[in-house]
Amino acid sequence: MRGFTLIEVMTTIAILVVIMMAVGLFQYDVINYNRSGGVALTNTQEVQAMLKTMTRELRSMESGADGAYPISAAATSTVTFYADVNHDNLKEKIRYYLGTTTSTLNTVYRGVINPSGSPATYNSSTETRKILVTGVRVSSTTPLFQYFDGMYSGTTTPMTYPLNLTSIRLVKITMPIDTDPNRSPIIRTYTTQAELRNLKDNL
Repeated sequence: MRGFTLIEVMTTIAILVVIMMAVGLFQYDVINYNRSGGVALTNTQEVQAMLKTMTRELRSMESGADGAYPISAAATSTVTFYADVNHDNLKEKIRYYLGTTTSTLNTVYRGVINPSGSPATYNSSTETRKILVTGVRVSSTTPLFQYFDGMYSGTTTPMTYPLNLTSIRLVKITMPIDTDPNRSPIIRTYTTQAELRNLKDNL
């Protein structure tokens, strides 16, 4: 009975190596896909919860403890307002704003200043900051915040700058997020809007 030649053995080994490499790459792709899917799901849940909180706080804005107008500042990448967010009968000064992480990716922060003294004041040096979400890809065409007046009908264009703070009745938040910056951009855009109920007139 003739045995295998060296060439046949080498060919068999080469075929087995190729098959093993193909199986390994397939398993890697499956694992990587599942991991990316899990990250995306986690991000979606976290972002939706965060937007729900932002919306609730914006809706509850009211005059500051120092008598200031409910909206302190408003721009495309930041909004500052007063609201009793921790239900202690004191109006905190809340600031949502965009900080740059890289040239294309940004981080959304939440800053809180508690009133102090009598009469009450808000000391910016006491602001506590918290990271809400990273990987945000906003631009001049997709600002983080847009503002609408009492004539908002669902298709109305945003208010133009300079803004009249006393005319703002609704804040729209648009958050395009790159769920995995280490891979080709997979952008998921989350949008919500907050009707400022304590400022409501004809909305």
